[in-house]
Amino acid sequence: MSSVSAYYNGKTVLITGATGFMGKVLVEKLLRSSPEVKAVYILVRPKAGQSMQERVANMLKCKVFDRVREDCPNFHEKIKPINAELTQPKLAISAEDEEELLTRINIVFHCAATVRFDEPLKHALQLNAMGTQRLLELARQMQKLEAFIHISTAYANCVRKRIDEVIYPPPAEPKKLFDLVEWLDESIIQDITPKLLGDWPNTYTYTKALSEYLIQQEKGNLNIAIIRPSIVGASWHEPFPGWIDSFNGTSGIFVAVGKGILRSVIANNEAVADMIPVDVVINLTLAAGWYTAVHRPKNMLVYNCTTGGINPFFWGEMGKIQVKIRAQETSVAFEVLCWSYSSYSSELVKALMDQNSSKDQMSYLSLTILLCFRMMKIINRLHKSLMLLQYFSTQSWDWSSDNMNMLMSHLNPEDKKLYNFDVRQLHWSEYIESYCLGAKKYLLNEDMSGIPAAKQHLRKLRNIRYAFNTTLLVIIWRIFIARSQMARNIWYFVVSLCYKFLSYFRASSTLRH
Repeated sequence: MSSVSAYYNGKTVLITGATGFMGKVLVEKLLRSSPEVKAVYILVRPKAGQSMQERVANMLKCKVFDRVREDCPNFHEKIKPINAELTQPKLAISAEDEEELLTRINIVFHCAATVRFDEPLKHALQLNAMGTQRLLELARQMQKLEAFIHISTAYANCVRKRIDEVIYPPPAEPKKLFDLVEWLDESIIQDITPKLLGDWPNTYTYTKALSEYLIQQEKGNLNIAIIRPSIVGASWHEPFPGWIDSFNGTSGIFVAVGKGILRSVIANNEAVADMIPVDVVINLTLAAGWYTAVHRPKNMLVYNCTTGGINPFFWGEMGKIQVKIRAQETSVAFEVLCWSYSSYSSELVKALMDQNSSKDQMSYLSLTILLCFRMMKIINRLHKSLMLLQYFSTQSWDWSSDNMNMLMSHLNPEDKKLYNFDVRQLHWSEYIESYCLGAKKYLLNEDMSGIPAAKQHLRKLRNIRYAFNTTLLVIIWRIFIARSQMARNIWYFVVSLCYKFLSYFRASSTLRH
């Protein structure tokens, strides 16, 4: 019944960036919707002291694979890791592995990228642009390749207000730029980066624009499609509503609001907060892979995977939802970070708290200092993230979505259900609430049964804040303002009014009981 699922059955697939947020969802969806897929090769590099095997083992333990693990306990046998490094010549792949890829791969999904906005230009170029170029060189030699799908970003051309599904001229000539950063000293590159970026806000969008142009110039006879998602957020439906494992994008904002360490964001209330659920992006990606391989369009197609022009959601609306989350008018309640020691996972903090059974004032002082330093570190990181996000939260773009609509029209009813990327059906307030619950459950690993207790705790803290503010107001009034007879009269009138109101409230309460 499903043409897309049937296409991938029996195919051998190569995925880069499989250990990342979007990559994991892509691997999971592919294995679950096309259980007869022959093999899924993934390019993985050692990172942060972990070997390739350790990284793959950790990836497979992730909760995102729980559904496919239930249906097919041996799903991991279809995943074939290849030790590779996109920043190295020929991807640092061994001759034996290269031969295997060249003779077996039917479709490539290129998801790997550094998504850090403040990545040094040289590293961003090496991974996002030069890495793409090297993968294209490998793909052109693949004997059975039917499609190459590249994941870009809707903001690759953010210097334009109207963004069509076409490849625009690059911000610089890629090869000249590659030569430049190869021989220049790191400090000099850092100094000239603002000049090189020009109107582009960061190295991420800049290098993604270069990558798109490189693909157009060097694709040869390959069947290629480019997917441009906007701000990728938690899943809408698959594999679970609200699944998220990354603090990038708006996830960090929701967590910071829920934790009580963020009370305002610089944004234009009338600007579109163009979020897109990760499962929508992956469904579109797999459908585009099928269409590219089967229909072989004459021209390379670009898909703007956005919501702003179809089902817009504004930063002002997000602000209202954040207020509800903070006031706990929704079903979400986070453990409040800045008021509760139990929120800290640091082993050192736990050890300090455990040893405080005796009234050791130095231990309390050490704990307080440690928590203050950690809080300042969190706040500084959050402030930096908000400053980087400000460019996108204060303006809107107009994206065309003709190719996305065309692809949807080519899907049969079963495929439209199984690979749903119709964002017109997305109900934003429900999605945001699910997003926050997912952040609490999957990102922070908080106990969902503790939501009522968290709400009660938050109410206590709110009452404490109100009492503190009232007391402070009274002190300020008494010391600085109440020096005239008129001010004293107003003060006594307000106090007597409050007393009468409290007396009336107590009397009413007594009568009811």
